[in-house]
Amino acid sequence: MDYNSSPSKRSLETLESAKKSYRWNKKNYSHTRRRIDIWTFVFTLSFKLWRNNRKWTYAGGYSEAKAVVRRKAQAVWIKESLLDLGPTFIKAGQLFSTRADLFSAEYVTELSKLQDRVPAFSYEQVSAIIEDELGRPVEKLFQKFDPIPLAAASLGQVHKAQLANGDEVVVKIQRPGLKQLFTIDLGILKQIANYFQNHPRWGKGRDWSGIYEECARILWEETDYLNEGRNADTFRRNFRDEDWVKVPRVYWKYASPKVLTLEYLPGIKISHYEAIEAAGLDRANLAKLGAKAYLYQLLNNGFFHADPHPGNIAASPDGGLIFYDFGMMGQIKNNIREKLMDTLFGIAQKDGTLVVDSLIELGAVVPTGDLTPVKRSIQYMLDNFMDKPFEEQSIDAISEDLFEIAYGQPFRFPATFTFVMRAFSTLEGVGKGLDPKFNFMEVAQPFAMQIMTNSNGNGGNTILDELGRQAAQVGSSALGLPRRIEDTIDKLERGDLRVRVRSLESERVLRRLSAIQLGTNYTILLSTLILSATLLFTNGSKIVAAIALCVAVIPGWSLLRLRKKIDRIDRMF
Repeated sequence: MDYNSSPSKRSLETLESAKKSYRWNKKNYSHTRRRIDIWTFVFTLSFKLWRNNRKWTYAGGYSEAKAVVRRKAQAVWIKESLLDLGPTFIKAGQLFSTRADLFSAEYVTELSKLQDRVPAFSYEQVSAIIEDELGRPVEKLFQKFDPIPLAAASLGQVHKAQLANGDEVVVKIQRPGLKQLFTIDLGILKQIANYFQNHPRWGKGRDWSGIYEECARILWEETDYLNEGRNADTFRRNFRDEDWVKVPRVYWKYASPKVLTLEYLPGIKISHYEAIEAAGLDRANLAKLGAKAYLYQLLNNGFFHADPHPGNIAASPDGGLIFYDFGMMGQIKNNIREKLMDTLFGIAQKDGTLVVDSLIELGAVVPTGDLTPVKRSIQYMLDNFMDKPFEEQSIDAISEDLFEIAYGQPFRFPATFTFVMRAFSTLEGVGKGLDPKFNFMEVAQPFAMQIMTNSNGNGGNTILDELGRQAAQVGSSALGLPRRIEDTIDKLERGDLRVRVRSLESERVLRRLSAIQLGTNYTILLSTLILSATLLFTNGSKIVAAIALCVAVIPGWSLLRLRKKIDRIDRMF
């Protein structure tokens, strides 16, 4: 949410958003109608995705350029449909915008533009919720309370207020009926996840049920404002020794699961570059501070802001940073440093296998099948990645390469990893907007060197420790090697060891030839039956001709299924 817009601008935005009427925002909106709206979207989307792979549906013939244009148009339609479906689907779309390992680039790019455009709810509703949650009317709790919201979003809206002691605050109020809407929507989303999980094509190599559970957990966490308040306190404590990061203080006396009162900390939105320059702030330094703040979160305590878009970061008058909105946070395991060492060593040694194995140990990759092709792709990326110095790399380019490798592969990235990569890319984009010469990797280099040389603050030399550990592993493997060779020879003598060699191209050709031969048989049979039916019909045997045509449906249907099978064979290898 952008807490720093002017009152006149806020009034205009509120009126504009209120012009459109959404069915989900009506009091008499039935559960049945909600299910119809959602499943209509799902089946329409399924049809559009099915049509994408049918070359005969492209006017004037298929081409890759036409397919890209169609996917871009569909991505815009998906974004607008999610806005129409309301809060649950807006948040789900924002989460899916981080999943370039699951969706093609066109969809991810458009979903990343998904911003809340929902009508603000009335001051009467705001007043009723505050009184119900805090036990006293607004007039008794606050000396002043602005009826026009600072910002309105899918989950709630924010109003500026003043406490009796004169403290200026912002009050965040949850949208009425949100939890009931979430309960209905998540029940339907679970059915949708099961539908896609069991789909013969879209369910292959995908853990839609796991993704649903992840999505549901994040959404429910965001509806608990007490949890958001605790996150804000934790985040502020983690930066208590850094005066260049400011976090709003929580007024717990005025907080509940649906109402959260925070210190009013105005600033300049981090993407308002001209306003920052007009205030006399150093844009290049702000870009570096943004990257430094995020690296500090990840590597010092592992508790990080999972949604650092420009609306949630502002520049303070003294040139520091202000963070807002702590509903979506991420947590990295405490032993991240040790496991990250293997990844760094794998990159340094250009060892794709070590990199993939270490990412699995880190929890950054969840394998769902044979990872051999993935390791080859990572190896190819490493061979090209190391051509440039570390500080000249681009986070956005690395993310694109990783997600391009991940798309359609037998593994998935968990939410934590995708949140980190999206945050890096967002901060790199903001940094380049502030300073065209900004390079995220240049800022990250000292932190990487710190990981390579320090071990959790104990002053030990991690490189030497790691080399010693690897030497011990090599020694252990060497001692066990004779026994493993002896076991292998014993298996060969007993005939227990089988060696299978597979030529993918030969297998594909053989399968295709077999299918084509079967298709020829079906075609001959179909032609014979149609010809027989025609002759019988012309000779007056209409009943027998009809029977022959009915029988002809069987080889005709089989021929259509065989054609689909041939298409699958072509895509399989």
